[in-house]
Amino acid sequence: MPAPPIAKVKTHTMSLHGEERIDNYYWIRDDERSDPEMLALLKEENEYTEKVLAHTSALQTQLFEEITHRLTTNDSTVPVTLGGYDYHQEYRLGGEYPIYLRRKLDEQNAEIILDVNELAVGHDYFSVGNWVVNTKANILAYASDDVSRRIHRIRFKDLDTGELLPDIIENAHTSLAWANDNKTLFYIEKDLTTLLPYKVKRHVLGTPASSDTVVYEELDQAFSVSVYTTRSESFVVITSSSTDSTEIRLIDANVPKSKTIMLLARENNHEFRIRHIKGTFYILTNWEAENFRLMSVNDNEIGDKSKWREVIGHQESVLLQDVEIFENFLVVDELYDGLSKIRVINLNTRQSHHIEFPDKSYHARLHSNPEVKARKLRYAYSSLTLPKTIYEYDMDNHHSKMLKQDEVIGDFDSALYQSERMNIEARDGTLIPVSLVYRKDQFLKGNNPLYLYAYGAYGYSTEATFDSKRLSLLDRGFIYAMVHVRGGEDLGRQWYEAGKLLNKRNTFWDFIDATHSLVNQGYGDKNKVFAMGASAGGLLMGVIANEAPESYLGIIAHVPFVDVVTTMLDESIPLTSGELTEWGNPKDKSAYDYMISYSPYDQVKVQDYPNMYVTTGLYDSQVQYFEPVKWVSKLRSLKLDHNRLLLDIDMETGHGGASGRYDQYQADAREYAFILDLLGDSG
Repeated sequence: MPAPPIAKVKTHTMSLHGEERIDNYYWIRDDERSDPEMLALLKEENEYTEKVLAHTSALQTQLFEEITHRLTTNDSTVPVTLGGYDYHQEYRLGGEYPIYLRRKLDEQNAEIILDVNELAVGHDYFSVGNWVVNTKANILAYASDDVSRRIHRIRFKDLDTGELLPDIIENAHTSLAWANDNKTLFYIEKDLTTLLPYKVKRHVLGTPASSDTVVYEELDQAFSVSVYTTRSESFVVITSSSTDSTEIRLIDANVPKSKTIMLLARENNHEFRIRHIKGTFYILTNWEAENFRLMSVNDNEIGDKSKWREVIGHQESVLLQDVEIFENFLVVDELYDGLSKIRVINLNTRQSHHIEFPDKSYHARLHSNPEVKARKLRYAYSSLTLPKTIYEYDMDNHHSKMLKQDEVIGDFDSALYQSERMNIEARDGTLIPVSLVYRKDQFLKGNNPLYLYAYGAYGYSTEATFDSKRLSLLDRGFIYAMVHVRGGEDLGRQWYEAGKLLNKRNTFWDFIDATHSLVNQGYGDKNKVFAMGASAGGLLMGVIANEAPESYLGIIAHVPFVDVVTTMLDESIPLTSGELTEWGNPKDKSAYDYMISYSPYDQVKVQDYPNMYVTTGLYDSQVQYFEPVKWVSKLRSLKLDHNRLLLDIDMETGHGGASGRYDQYQADAREYAFILDLLGDSG
């Protein structure tokens, strides 16, 4: 084995609450990303990783080809009808990026409205974060990022001529909203220090961006701002939201220069979202309803919750996740015991029913439904053994028609695989759901390698969906497990509350206890257990590495959030100020003590650690590159074992990794090669 890089020690002392913390690697942070000493360290880390994994190069190539050969070279989404056109997206042979097209409903041929492959020429990274067409359907606005810092440039394309307009808007968010005059676009400017979307501006085509009018500026850094046009095309909606509070303002879409109207001001611990149709707002709200309920109010009665009327009441055991309003139907996405149920309500008869789903563990969600007069509903369905499928559901006749199922090229047969859903008991007696999938003919009780995944933060539920790249593990005998730890909303809002702030340790204990339970039940060989998490899930990986290192042969931490206290004390770091209600404010002594007790970077200790593979991106705007680099440097200085500790730094991208369709799978192939090599398979 080559010698690993050893980062220089430069003592940096931080004091708070009468305590001192020493950070020997604080110097690695460089917000300009230009410090030669820091860049040299990152280069050494990448070179070390390349050397250690060099003997797996053939296996990496094999895995990459396996994964990508399952993809269709020419792929197309189901067309969505809007304003006299069908819109869809295609990937074509050899293309890394999508092509967006539309077709007039009375014509046969589709026209390309945006070819991202052409836009990406000359860029190592390129992403179109959003695009919208105006009401007249002749001007397309799109937001693109060519750095991977999620700072976007807005351009405009004349769809009649195919020419780009001279208007250019820099430093923008992805939120875009057209007014009905077809020349006014509302967008969000970003703070270049915190990267928070905070300033709503109004741009008129043909005028310089420097003269754009500020419509609203959010002064509270705990809140971020978004903007969109209602499906009714009546209002432009300005939403200010934090992790636990919402405020919504409106602009008359027919009078884009009119003043904003307050739909409802922010209140502590009140979150809500809206839909609008025929002079009525429908509000999905957690006001006096932990798991949310649906209310309505007339356009002329906004601004006062006392005028709200209940449409669907609160249920203790059901989380109201989403809602879509049609002229004749109301459709609700509800979460029952961790599984999505779609309920259709006929607004004329008031009768309701659920769409039936066949699998024990699955994920269903509402799809694109832009037409308010529609009597057919689009929804997406997937399970651990079934690729994503788009259905059209006849809401009158209660019948689903399959429009498209993602194709898996090769000899894939879903009948070869088994999915299960079970509950395991955590140390405090709480039952934790776990979703499993494996290949039936390769299951040997107590002998299979086990790969566990979890996220567990922000109320994001872990969805039991299909992923074709996972077949490269399943076909080699792996059992894949999703642990639905507390911190997500898998079992309702209370599941989220039980895994945040001063309850955060439940997330970590749930995962560790699930690991032990699955092994004890024979769903994995105790010597062949792997764990993976990303971002906030990477924090989970950092904790289990410190607290249960003997339970895992390997841990994979992608873009991990590991320096919890230092990051949450620095409000100049993007996202920090908006996440104090998620993690806690360490300026409060009780929060500080709790956070420091699990912060992976602070709790690195002199002990053995499992094999670890850590990734980051130099331009990551969510978890800054220096967190995982510092963490790995500290681990190297204190760990006693000779296990592998590899850091893979993408010098061109950020939090989401590579932007190309195929490029992203290079990283997956490397991760899988790292795992398989530890099991003795180096290709």
